[in-house]
Amino acid sequence: MKEYLLKSLVIFVGIILFFYLSLFLASLKKYQPEYGVSFDPERANSLNLKWKQVYLSILQDLDPEYIRISAMWDRIEESKNEFDFSKIDWMIKEAEKHDTQVLLVLGQKAPRWPECHVPDWLEDYGSSQAKDYLFRYIRKTVNRYKEHKALAMWQVENEPFINFSFGECEKYREELVTEEIELVKNLDPDHEIVITDSGEMSSWYTASKVGDILGTTIYRSVRTPSGFIFTYDWLPAGFYKFKARLWGKDYDEFIVSELQAEPWFIGSSTPLNTSITRQKETLNPSRLRDNLDYSKRVGASQVYLWGAEWWYYMKKKRDKEQFWNIIKQELNESK
Repeated sequence: MKEYLLKSLVIFVGIILFFYLSLFLASLKKYQPEYGVSFDPERANSLNLKWKQVYLSILQDLDPEYIRISAMWDRIEESKNEFDFSKIDWMIKEAEKHDTQVLLVLGQKAPRWPECHVPDWLEDYGSSQAKDYLFRYIRKTVNRYKEHKALAMWQVENEPFINFSFGECEKYREELVTEEIELVKNLDPDHEIVITDSGEMSSWYTASKVGDILGTTIYRSVRTPSGFIFTYDWLPAGFYKFKARLWGKDYDEFIVSELQAEPWFIGSSTPLNTSITRQKETLNPSRLRDNLDYSKRVGASQVYLWGAEWWYYMKKKRDKEQFWNIIKQELNESK
């Protein structure tokens, strides 16, 4: 019996080692993805920056091929029945002027805290009327931008199928997501739909089946609520390529929707109240370069960088230009 258990253990360990070695070897191949940048006006405002100035600097100085912005429901319809698309209108117009394509996010969830962006005025969020309000906002957004020259793709929701609690999402209704996707497809059959998922904490099965493009997040150095820093340096880049191909997503159907390019902040900590030394514990120039190199090995056709507002803040407010310059050099060399 003991001999049988020992043999079984040896076989199991051998399989694990073989699989890990296969992922490592798959990580040796480099791709040249197209680069995009995520941007949020309110994030720029929270850093005491003029958001339009930051946005234009991204377009003019960094000159990304794509930019990812969000038509957040609680900002578009802050007051019931009153829709304000002025910020999105301006950002898409400026993107078109600079030949930058837009990945536009819509739905109940969007990038940046508090993650879920259902309006405060929506009280009975479990009702059929709440669904009607959601779909009305989606219709107005899609119909407004579906024929815009700068629109590249839609992203419906942000990590809609994660199986762990993250953000302030009491009003989020996951059961509506597939209907949202079908609604966008019916309104605009000409643009593909991106569905995103957690890079390390999800199988991607559902996300890979309901959209055209699968997007993954990649955060390689995170700080836990207790302050402990956990890294994924041990995880080969081939892991992401393996999962994407496992669910039938080839190179052109797989993107990195968020690549960590700013430090990880927890609780009430922000770039304004956190020392540079502590910020660099989860992202310094060397790790930023490593993350960019890593992104070329995951087998994704596009990579959207996370942290543009922070690069600009470090450049203008902390006299630390190296992060902005590293990104600028990478984006220039990728073309």
